[in-house]
Amino acid sequence: MNAHTRGPGAHHDEKRHQIADAVLAIVADQGLAAVSLAETAARAGVSPGRVQHYFPTKQALVEAAFERGNAQSTARIRAKAGGDLDAADPRTVLSAVLGELVPYDDATRAHLRVRQAFTARALPDTRIAERLRAMYADFHRQLANLLTRDLEAGRVRAEVDPAVEASALTALAEGLAYYVLIDVCPSEAARARVQAAVDGLYR
Repeated sequence: MNAHTRGPGAHHDEKRHQIADAVLAIVADQGLAAVSLAETAARAGVSPGRVQHYFPTKQALVEAAFERGNAQSTARIRAKAGGDLDAADPRTVLSAVLGELVPYDDATRAHLRVRQAFTARALPDTRIAERLRAMYADFHRQLANLLTRDLEAGRVRAEVDPAVEASALTALAEGLAYYVLIDVCPSEAARARVQAAVDGLYR
């Protein structure tokens, strides 16, 4: 495929990312309630019509920010684990992945505010709930695979059930993330608790 045919698609993705980044910036500064088509347009430096062209509703904006935040989180995990997650040490990847579920700076706080808001909308919306069930099933499977690799290598305690622990670790991290976001628990303490739970599975 030549550069000419790549151009429109690349431009489309760039604009979507620009707008999603604006949503994340608004959430970081003012919270999710401040997100609107007009505010997003002003922050992204585009017209409200351009925002509406890509994302016709606030729900669509939140979904875009959710996906963009997840992509940025994956990039941070790769950077911490050495790039190739399949070749990286499973325990390092597991710690990095779970660590990304608890906010520790402005970027992760914005991402996780959006994530919490998005998951909350699954309660009355069966379409979102179905999407999240599939997402969590895949996420839990990936964590379980990491634990299984170390279990087979003799590094994880023999009685550990990777599938059970993958779900429990995710729930622990996301529950503590909520506590951090509403200032019930300091980020450092929450992240230390999650890491202690990981460490407790190992010999």
